[in-house]
Amino acid sequence: QVHLVESGGGLVQPGGSLTLSCAASESIRDIYLMAWYRQAPGKQREKIAVTLNDGFTSYSVSVQGRFTISRLNAANTVYIQMNSLKREDTAVYYCYADPAGGTSPVVYWGKGTLVNVSS
Repeated sequence: QVHLVESGGGLVQPGGSLTLSCAASESIRDIYLMAWYRQAPGKQREKIAVTLNDGFTSYSVSVQGRFTISRLNAANTVYIQMNSLKREDTAVYYCYADPAGGTSPVVYWGKGTLVNVSS
């Protein structure tokens, strides 16, 4: 059982920056895939950034070029640096871990942290 705890959310003005953290309860070195999702009010949950344990990263079109995902194995933490924030980035942001890369049904979710982009 891996517990994921997100932090760093809050109120930020449009154009501002914010970094979210996802702290895992155990080593993430061997977790194949970790990702950030978000869910805006009235919308479906959206996958926005992925990091694999070989260093590969990918992003949704909606955040490409503005957000950066990173994994610090020594701290058992995954980050997402969010720049040039827009009002439409307002959402609850969730951390996700898939240790086996889809070969097992066991995955883990954090409880989320709210990001509110508003002036």
